[in-house]
Amino acid sequence: MDWVKELVMEPYLPAIRRINEDKGSSFQGDLLTRGVLLEYPVVLFYLKEDEEQAYVTESDYARLLVLEGSDEDRRAIKEGDLEYGEDAMHLEQSMENELLKENERYLLEQPKEREEGKETEEAIQFVPVEEKSFHYQWEELTEYEDLIKAFYAVDSTTYAGAELLQAKELLSKDMRMQGNADKPQILIYHTHSQEAFADSVPGDGNSGILGAGEYLASILREQYGYNVLHHTACYDADRDYAYSNSLPEIEKLLAENPSIEVVIDLHRDAMPASRRLVMDLQGRPTAQFMFFNGLSRTTKGEISYLENPYLSDNLAFSFQMQAACNEYYPGIARRIYLKAYRYNMHLCPKTLLIELGAQNNTEEEIHNACDPLAHVLHLVLSGEEPDR
Repeated sequence: MDWVKELVMEPYLPAIRRINEDKGSSFQGDLLTRGVLLEYPVVLFYLKEDEEQAYVTESDYARLLVLEGSDEDRRAIKEGDLEYGEDAMHLEQSMENELLKENERYLLEQPKEREEGKETEEAIQFVPVEEKSFHYQWEELTEYEDLIKAFYAVDSTTYAGAELLQAKELLSKDMRMQGNADKPQILIYHTHSQEAFADSVPGDGNSGILGAGEYLASILREQYGYNVLHHTACYDADRDYAYSNSLPEIEKLLAENPSIEVVIDLHRDAMPASRRLVMDLQGRPTAQFMFFNGLSRTTKGEISYLENPYLSDNLAFSFQMQAACNEYYPGIARRIYLKAYRYNMHLCPKTLLIELGAQNNTEEEIHNACDPLAHVLHLVLSGEEPDR
């Protein structure tokens, strides 16, 4: 941003520029300068962004937690020399189209369970897909750039690197559940418990993201036999501090329930009003979802205050989930989003942060998405998925 500073400071604010030069320091955006730059809001925005990123590795733990809480939804998706807006898909368009064709071909080959024009409640029940409708050629995804292009959106503040993301290593991690269902195995909670959907009922605990979490928990319990603990406490009365508020309570829960092997922080995303994250799956309107990983590192390096000893495990878990989604339910999962901070993903090797639909999805679409999500989770945790 040096050219922006020079462009503004020299012709319009020469005195302040000289003061900063005399101090032998770089532009810091002091109060006087910011006051003058209020006349130039676009420039002030960029200067603030630049200053914030430079400050990340120097800031204290508390400030980083605030950034974590306030910055989750601010996304500038970059991939190589390309830049995507909020409508970025989870795959490049050619692969997306191919996956959807494979899915359509598979569904057409299945026996019809209802007569034309006679839809019943039973006919539109979700049926777990037993065979893959798409098969990855993993030998074609050995290069880091190819893997990023096929699976990830990396935030502009964030650096991933080939040392973290290699398909062979991500697939080789054993994500199978080790214990039995006698004690809690899966924890579902919500850092942002107040997130709602288009037709959510205000104040109704069975609505919004809390209702979605309970519905997902019930599927995992009743259909797949897992012991699930659904934690519904509110931590986002002040959204900026939601992650720091939830951390000690989740640590306490895990200490009290050492049998828990999987932690799911279930959110819903925010989208422009013109975009709805929905697809047709087995004749049911179904919300799309996204796996989200915090890397504890910016483009300037690792954030020492936000250490995550389970980073490679978290990345393997979301990668195996994404691959299974694309193979069994093409189009259901958006691109895995990688961002700089940690988002409390350091408490358990098998941790997922999931953005389930967005604010303009309906409760029906969200609940319909819980069925394939639960099935894919079972495939990965049970080790029943072939070809891995």
